[in-house]
This record gives sequence, C-alpha cells and structure tokens, in this order.
Amino acid sequence: MDTREYIDATTIRGNAPHALKQALLDLISAGAKLNKARGTRGFEPEIASRIIWTEIAIVPKAEEPEKQEGRVVGEITVQGDMLNGYGTLHGACAALLIDNCSTMPIALLSLATTGKGDLGVSQSLNILYHAPAVPNDKLRIVSATITLGSRALSSRCEIWNVTQHRLVASAVHTKMIASAPRTSSKL
Repeated sequence: MDTREYIDATTIRGNAPHALKQALLDLISAGAKLNKARGTRGFEPEIASRIIWTEIAIVPKAEEPEKQEGRVVGEITVQGDMLNGYGTLHGACAALLIDNCSTMPIALLSLATTGKGDLGVSQSLNILYHAPAVPNDKLRIVSATITLGSRALSSRCEIWNVTQHRLVASAVHTKMIASAPRTSSKL
C-alpha cells in the first residue's frame, strides 16, 4: 500500500463525513507504518504513494437506490518507472493501481456500515485493457463497490486517461475475508 504515514482528508471531495474519510486514510497509513517498521520496499509502495485521493463518497446504488455503494477516486501521473518496454503504462502497473484503488471503496463501505475497515484478500482480479497511456498522462482511477457480503467483497474499477480522454483499463475485483492463519501444518 501507500508509504505515506499520514494523509489529510480535509481537501478530499465527496459526501462521506470527514471522520469517515480520515478513518479510511488512517487505515492505509497504518499499513504504511507497518511496512516501514518491517523494512518493506519495492515498486508497490512507491507507486501507490503517488496516488492523490480526490473523492471519497457513499452514494445510492443506481440500480438499487435503497442500497449504498462506496466510491473512491484517485489520480496519478504516468512516470518512467511505470512503463513497459514499449514506453506505455505496464499492464502489471495498471493491475497494481486497480488492486490498491478498488480495495478503497470496500474498506470505506465496511467502515461506514460495521465500523471495521476490512481490506480483505484478493480472490480474483479480472482486467480488460482498452488503450495505452504514456509518460505525463494524468490518470483518474474510479472505483466503486459492487457487493459487500459476509464472506465475499467485490468492486469495479476504471482507469481513465484524463489527458487523452479515453478508457485505459477496467476491472472487477473480488475479495474475501481472510481466515486466521493456521498455527500448525498437517503435512
């Protein structure tokens, strides 16, 4: 996740109450602190830290207005360490952005409905790649929950190229509540 140890929610748009926005961002920051304490390094925390969160909201589902969905929007600019050999956004980097960003509305709605920010663990990540993005293109990553069940959690995500006005990738992310780790093996 993100390497920032604190992200201020006051400048982020969206109808979610300030305390809920800050709780979501604090959940991410807790992961950053844990990674720092463990000495975790790599491309994921470096790239994830560049995402600027622009909207955190809870809105009625269009298809079922009596139900709510979490919606989180972030923006990032394509840089050299995000590219493949052709000089465009690497598919794995797009997958990283989708994985991180599509988890946010799940955690948001979980915080809003249960008081617990459950991040879950990935079960499947189905991605369609639509168009390339090149260095200095600004991307808007829009994620929203689909379902938030007792075991399965799902969200959808789209990466839009704001500079070129086109869809870069779209995805559906299914997660599950993690089981407690086993203390012994039965091999």
